[in-house]
Amino acid sequence: MLVAGILCLAFGVLPLPAFGELTARTVPILAFVLAMTVVTELVADAGLFQVLTDRIAVFGRGRVWLLWLLVIALATVSTVFLSLDTTAVLVTPVVVLLAMHARIPALPFALTAVWLANTASLLLPVSNLTNLLAQSRLGLSPAAFAGLVWAPALAGIVLPVAMLGIAFRKQLGGQYGPQPPHKVQDRPLLLTCAATLAVLLPALVSGVPVQIPAMAAALILLGVFARRRPGSLRWSMVPWRPLMLTIGLFMVVESLHAIGLTPLLGGVSGSGDGLPSLLRLAGLGAATANIANNLPAYLALEPEAGSPVRLAALLIGVNLGPLISPWASLATLLWHERLKALNVQVRWGGFAAAGLCCVVLLLPLSVLVLWLASGTT
Repeated sequence: MLVAGILCLAFGVLPLPAFGELTARTVPILAFVLAMTVVTELVADAGLFQVLTDRIAVFGRGRVWLLWLLVIALATVSTVFLSLDTTAVLVTPVVVLLAMHARIPALPFALTAVWLANTASLLLPVSNLTNLLAQSRLGLSPAAFAGLVWAPALAGIVLPVAMLGIAFRKQLGGQYGPQPPHKVQDRPLLLTCAATLAVLLPALVSGVPVQIPAMAAALILLGVFARRRPGSLRWSMVPWRPLMLTIGLFMVVESLHAIGLTPLLGGVSGSGDGLPSLLRLAGLGAATANIANNLPAYLALEPEAGSPVRLAALLIGVNLGPLISPWASLATLLWHERLKALNVQVRWGGFAAAGLCCVVLLLPLSVLVLWLASGTT
C-alpha cells in the first residue's frame, strides 16, 4: 500500500499541493500513534496490565459476572484513553488468560474485548485514528469533541454490553477460585510507568495537541527503561507495518479524491443533517468499513460529511460498524493474532453473525441519539 501511494505521488496522480496538505494534517497524528504504541508496550512490559488484572480478580469476589463487569470497565477505559488497538493488543491477552486460569469460558471475555475495542472508540479523539482525523478537520478541543459524540458513544458501550450479557448469561453465572498474583520483577519501574500513565491520561484530554504529551511520555519511559531494563528496548516495539499501511492508505485515498472519488460518493451518501440522511451516511460508512477497512472508509467519505453532525454520523459508521468482517478494523486483526497465540479458536461465521446482529441494532440507535442530542431537524 505504501508503494502504491509513492507511485501515485511519483506519477502525478497525487498532486504535490494535495500531498503537502495531507502531510501537514497527518504527521502529528502518526507521531501520536507511534508514541502511544511505545508507551503502551513499555507499560505492558513493566507488568502494569497484569497488576490491574490481579486487582480485578480480587475485586470480582469469586463471581464470574462481577469479574466480567470489571473487565468491561478495563476494556472501556483502555479504549477511550489509550485507543482501540491498545485494548486489542494488550488488554485481550491478559483478560483471556485471567479467564483461562480461573477455569471459566474465555470466549465471553475475548468477545467483550474486541467489541468494546471498536464500539467504545467514539468518545475522545485519542480513542481512534478516525477520531483524530475528524478532530483535525473540525478544529475541536477534546471536550468539544466529546460534547458532540457523547450520546452515541454511550450507546456504543451500553448496547453491546447488554447483548453480550444476554448471549453469555449462562457462562457468566458461575464462580471462580482465588488467583495467584503475578510477581512484580521491578517495582520502581512499575511505579514509574503507573505515574507516567496517570499524568499522561489527563494530558491527552487537556486540549494540548495529543502528540506532545504522548511523545514526552514515550521519551521519559525510553530513558527509564534504557537505564533499568535495556533488554526491553527493541525495534519491534515500533509498529512498522501498521504505520506503512496507514501512510499508504492516506496517499492512495487522497489520490482517488484527486481523480474524482468525491463526486461519485456524493450521489450515494446523501446530504443534510436530517435523520434519514444521517442514517444513510452511517450505514454507508459501516458497509464500506466491513468491505474494505474503517480507515479508508472514513477517508473516502470524509468530504461528504459537510457538518459536525454528519461527521459524527460517519464516525458512528466506521467506528461502531466494523464488527462483521475480520478486516473491518486493524484492532480486530490484532485481536485475532493474540487469540491464536493463546490457542483460543474463533469461528468467523459466528463472529460475523453476532456482529451483524449488534450492528443492525446499534447503528440506528446511535444515529438516533446523535440526532436527538444535536437538536437538528
